[in-house]
Amino acid sequence: MTEHLQFPTLLRMIDERSAAFRAAVAAAPSLDADVPSCPGWTLYDLANHLSEGDRFWAYIVLNTAPGDERPSKDGRAAPREREALIAWLADSTEQLLAALREAGPDRGCWAWWEPLASPHTVAAVARRRVPESLIHTYDAQLASGAPQELPTTEAVDAVDEFLSTVCTGTNPWPNEPSTMDYHTAEAGSWRQTVDAAGSRFIRLAAAEAAGSKPTAAVYGTASEMALLMYMRIPVGSLRMEGDADLIQQLQDWD
Repeated sequence: MTEHLQFPTLLRMIDERSAAFRAAVAAAPSLDADVPSCPGWTLYDLANHLSEGDRFWAYIVLNTAPGDERPSKDGRAAPREREALIAWLADSTEQLLAALREAGPDRGCWAWWEPLASPHTVAAVARRRVPESLIHTYDAQLASGAPQELPTTEAVDAVDEFLSTVCTGTNPWPNEPSTMDYHTAEAGSWRQTVDAAGSRFIRLAAAEAAGSKPTAAVYGTASEMALLMYMRIPVGSLRMEGDADLIQQLQDWD
């Protein structure tokens, strides 16, 4: 498994995935096209959401500190004409990248997650924005009728980042204590443990993965695993062992 990606690599990935998102918007039959993976949203809604997030986090990394109150979004909506929207998306991405570069990876800032496995730093924000661009590019490609497999390196880190940022916390698990193993064909395995203390994870070496039996385990490519975690593909599309209900319980858990 790869170590966390370096800050310049994260910035490059944001830039590349954002360009892929704009290409999907350009190729779609209409900005009113439904986004199957985001029920109730059109492609315009998705583009407005991604650009709003880029501008929101650009402000955060330059203007907040850990522990601050959550900032307000500026409320500006993206233009609805396609050419203007694509230019707006490009400008939103550049605002984010410029702010990340100016702030630098080690600066502290506000963030919504518990800083247990993912700190409240600019580097962690950059890492969080990669799967945002990655998954929403897939959503946009679905809307344009041409979904593509996620790039492997980005997908691997999306799995690890999701477990670090979204799934690590102290909110008590309401069911029986359980362990869930995630096995990717390209990049190793992770084990998530959930109990009264909350949720945490470890990265598993092959020998460790074979040494103790989890409550359930899921197997797939890195792309499939990332899409599963973001609920873009159904649980039944991947091979599972053990308690088949656990993954659904995890997805339903607030």
